[in-house]
Amino acid sequence: MALQNSRLTVQRLGHIAIRVQNMDRARDFYLALGMKLVWDDRDWCYLEAGSGRDGLALLGPGYKAAGPHFAFHFTERTEIDLMHKQLEQNGCQVGAIHEHRDGTASFYLKDTEGNWLEMLFHPPAGIPTNQGDGQVFA
Repeated sequence: MALQNSRLTVQRLGHIAIRVQNMDRARDFYLALGMKLVWDDRDWCYLEAGSGRDGLALLGPGYKAAGPHFAFHFTERTEIDLMHKQLEQNGCQVGAIHEHRDGTASFYLKDTEGNWLEMLFHPPAGIPTNQGDGQVFA
């Protein structure tokens, strides 16, 4: 399916999400590579690398909210609504927009080859951390 009349375009490939079998082992591996732990939960975590805040979500065996995917990040919440509407108007099947507990909002869809992707509002100030001090990683 070709997208017609695109008004909003993706600007940044912001994160990928991968499935892992052992959360502790995987998290420790990526921390040893110098990534920063932003969000840590019993069945998933989110890490960022470098000044560009490139993200990696580790999805544990029990995590059911999403599967492996990649995500385009947007800096304005209204861009997610516009992208959702634009894709629907072009005949794409898109999931509902969800507000997340970390201050983000997103929806999922599949590309023409069956790969999952996410369109995500990522606050310009960064995602708040749940790592004790309440600061935002910017």
